[in-house]
Amino acid sequence: MKSLIKFSNSIMQKYLPDPFLFVIILTFVVFGLGLIFTDSGPMDMVQYWGGGFWALLAFSMQMVLVLVTGHVLASSPIFKKLLGGLAGTAKSPGAAIVLVSVVSIIASWINWGFGLVIGALFAKELARRVKNVDYRLLIASAYGGFVVWHGGFSGSIPLSIATKGHPFADKIGIIPTSETIFAPYNLIIVLALFIILPILNRAMMPSKDQTVTVDPEILVEDEAFSAASLEAGAATPAERMENSVVLSMLAGILGLLFLGWYLSKNGFNLNLDIVNFTFFFLGIIFHGTPKRFLHAVSTAVKGASGIIIQFPFYAGIMGMMTASGLAVVMSNAFVSISNDFTFHFFAFLSAGLVNFFVPSGGGQWAVQGPIMLDAAKAMGVSIPKTAMAVAWGDAWTNMIQPFWALPALAIAGLKAKDIMGFCCIILVVSGIVISLGLLFL
Repeated sequence: MKSLIKFSNSIMQKYLPDPFLFVIILTFVVFGLGLIFTDSGPMDMVQYWGGGFWALLAFSMQMVLVLVTGHVLASSPIFKKLLGGLAGTAKSPGAAIVLVSVVSIIASWINWGFGLVIGALFAKELARRVKNVDYRLLIASAYGGFVVWHGGFSGSIPLSIATKGHPFADKIGIIPTSETIFAPYNLIIVLALFIILPILNRAMMPSKDQTVTVDPEILVEDEAFSAASLEAGAATPAERMENSVVLSMLAGILGLLFLGWYLSKNGFNLNLDIVNFTFFFLGIIFHGTPKRFLHAVSTAVKGASGIIIQFPFYAGIMGMMTASGLAVVMSNAFVSISNDFTFHFFAFLSAGLVNFFVPSGGGQWAVQGPIMLDAAKAMGVSIPKTAMAVAWGDAWTNMIQPFWALPALAIAGLKAKDIMGFCCIILVVSGIVISLGLLFL
């Protein structure tokens, strides 16, 4: 395993470009594939790309807020103590790797946005407290838990088909989550990953001479803006308002009142907006004053540049994939070689491939859903399991797709190539587990 990790990390360090260069290369790859495998001409592909370029603006802002609000919440004194106390239970590098893996899987299963942020922040706290732990593996283990998200409470595909009036209701009706998220085969896959991934991550610990550690002082947040300096010189009415605990508490209570109303009406349905909303107002409360909260925001927002600049390119890629019909061509290729035993396995593989170019569960389901559902009905195989096969494929290749790793990397201060060597191993092992579950359960 140590030799395999050394080789994998070496390949990624040498050949994996910066995520911004990666998305540019991916743009031209999809452009070329569209010309080869569809009837689209060069100007058609240009129009599809430009037409889709701004299609993810709302989602991009949501992802920026996932990063910023999560970072703000974690930098509050209360949350620092909470994460620090949990991190203090890890007494060795191996224990730290296992602990961050378990926390990340549980958090991602509850909600994918929550898992992305909490996993990375907890890994960072562990790196501060545990000596001689590989920082790259800590962050990779935290991100690796993200592979289970579509099998959990926030899986966009199973939640979509369980909603009245969903786009394919005329084809399949309403499918309850008891047949998807809480189906025995899905729970067994999640449980298997919950057991195997922490063990795998522990086994991937590099040899001592290959371990990359980080100076704990580098990970300490800027403390120059201490409470004393924040409150000093509050002489004018404006300065007193900036340092007012009352204003922060009133704003926080307003947010909590809405959150309580939402949960009473919708249950524990934590979509991305609600996660951001919760982080946002808890951050206001936990920082105590508007001035401290705004300082935490200004610190957190520095890491959001990658999301802001790269997501439009992915939206352009999605535009080319969907409008040209390239995603349909890829899906049909896998369907054509399937039978009633292998169908869900190939649906999983095709979804993993398409996800590499269309890294959005909802967008991918809109493209692949009709193809896979029609094929499943024709073959007489399980419709709910077909939806979950696509969902698992969408989550699976995120392990080597820098798109979703950007928030975690921004929090950690690492580059994609620093963790992708480990993530490739997670991709292979999790792919085997998921495939076996879809084939035999």
